[in-house]
Amino acid sequence: MGLKIAISGKGGVGKTTFAGLLCRVLAKKGMRVIGIDADPVANLQAALGIDEEEQIIPLSQLGDLISERTGAKKGEIGGFFKMNPKVDDLPETLSREAEGVKLLVMGTVDHGGAGCVCPEAVILKALLTHLVLYRDDVVVMDMEAGVEHLGRATTARMDRLLIVVNPGRRSQVAAKQIRDLAKDIGLANKISLIGNRVRGEADIQRLRETMPDFDFLGFVEETEEIAQADMDARMPFEKVEGAPASILAIADKLIELAQKPETP
Repeated sequence: MGLKIAISGKGGVGKTTFAGLLCRVLAKKGMRVIGIDADPVANLQAALGIDEEEQIIPLSQLGDLISERTGAKKGEIGGFFKMNPKVDDLPETLSREAEGVKLLVMGTVDHGGAGCVCPEAVILKALLTHLVLYRDDVVVMDMEAGVEHLGRATTARMDRLLIVVNPGRRSQVAAKQIRDLAKDIGLANKISLIGNRVRGEADIQRLRETMPDFDFLGFVEETEEIAQADMDARMPFEKVEGAPASILAIADKLIELAQKPETP
């Protein structure tokens, strides 16, 4: 089953830690999982327990590869280059694996005019399109607070955009902004919230009251292990079976949603 999940949210809400745990839980269920780090501040490697001494160079910075596949040098704007470069081998050749999860680090287009058509933007888009449209792996994408890595070609196959919020009001404002962006590319009916770092029923009730027009897929309680792992920039729970039951329940709900036929 090719479950496709994108995860977004304001920085500091625990989005990457949640993404890493979700990847590990789904892999533990026997699924082939690809975790995509599409956040400019790449931390999914640590959340998955991959040794940080094993430096992973983001795809967008692999100048020789970009040149080979597109026919143009990284950073070039305009000119002629391939718009459909070969990428089907990259999930195997560029990924690092841990806990049954293959990790791909995408990186960003970091020069001026990043929104233009350039070789690195083309190869990033081509790889994401390949992963979402043409593979039956489970894909979990850890994004920045936006939907920049998603385009109309891929959103039709996304099963869910999860926006992570906590009881703080700033994360809730960000969630509303992300929802507006997601609606513009056709994800209006595939958005759910994850209430993260809740400290009890009062926090859950507060989130429901302040965000009544959102669908909450689940709530993840604050734990000492997760808080300490965030501080130490390490993977929480050496054995994923020790993760909060709420995360296991969210994984089951996502699988159920993916199996339901879409309503017109």
